[in-house]
Amino acid sequence: MKKILLIEDDTVMRENTAEILELAQYQVTTAINGKKGVQIAKELHPDLIICDIMMPELDGYGVLHVLSKDPALASIPFIFLTAKVEKSELRKGMDLGADDYLTKPFEETELLNAIEARFKKNTLLKKEFARNIKGLNQFLNEASGLKVLDSLTHDRPIVHYKKKEIIFHEGDVPQHLFFLNAGKVKTYKSHDDDGKEYVTHVYKQGEFFGYIPLLEQANYSHSAIVLEECEICHIPKGDFLSLVTKNRDVAVKFIKMLSNNVTEREKQLLSLAYDTVHKRVAEALLLLMQRYQEPGRKRVCIPISRESLAGMVGTATETVIRSLSEFKLDKFIEIEGRDIVILNAEGLKEV
Repeated sequence: MKKILLIEDDTVMRENTAEILELAQYQVTTAINGKKGVQIAKELHPDLIICDIMMPELDGYGVLHVLSKDPALASIPFIFLTAKVEKSELRKGMDLGADDYLTKPFEETELLNAIEARFKKNTLLKKEFARNIKGLNQFLNEASGLKVLDSLTHDRPIVHYKKKEIIFHEGDVPQHLFFLNAGKVKTYKSHDDDGKEYVTHVYKQGEFFGYIPLLEQANYSHSAIVLEECEICHIPKGDFLSLVTKNRDVAVKFIKMLSNNVTEREKQLLSLAYDTVHKRVAEALLLLMQRYQEPGRKRVCIPISRESLAGMVGTATETVIRSLSEFKLDKFIEIEGRDIVILNAEGLKEV
């Protein structure tokens, strides 16, 4: 049963609206003012919030502002109830992230239709899509049903890249968001003094890269190179920015997709700062194992040079080779030419 939080200071309006929602088989929790509503939202994590604008303690705009700052609550569909219909009031609410408005008094069908529409759109945003160009097109095509993103579903070229081909250099001006349809891509930073590389990330099929400079309106702070033959979809900068600015629903879904490596990167930075080299090498191998794992195959083969692995770990190539030799003796890995084959992931995890 879907949970709805109703925040309304008018007793009659609150009770009548709650009754309508309960008859429609929703689980309803009510709050008598904005301050109480925020407290309940943090405890309840409702599926949808309906909120009056003019209230004591904290008005509806304040409620939406507070909730939008909480990552766990920011994506909850939010519908305003208001007696005002001025364009400036509507604009203010939409700028804060409101999903819809209902003007009081409203018909029962208006209320239920608005809620149903929000849940349908939210289902789209929670839906999982295949991590390939078909899945990308499916997502964008369904998103374009929201009537603001039709142009994104057309004319997205797929570019084929050869191994070791540079996609962009540090300092270049970004013009595209990149979607990796097949292959692997490495991003790295070069050290000016000694020319060594620090590998910032390895991307696999179904992932986006090159988006942070677009959002920050800055030049690339790192370079990107192809690790194996790739198919990369180029999404024009303007289309991407339109995607994340013109429609709150799609922005929430897309940003979640773009941000799925944040925790992983935080761990990598902490590891670099505090862990031993031996442990960092083990963690880098486990990370690469996830990147190169193929569905249905237990054997994971990582085709990476010792220099690139050293760049990920942040140490000398010779030190990485020593760690790999120890892992080989422990039968955690085996070496096949340049490739590293993971034999015992649990052993690496223990390290």
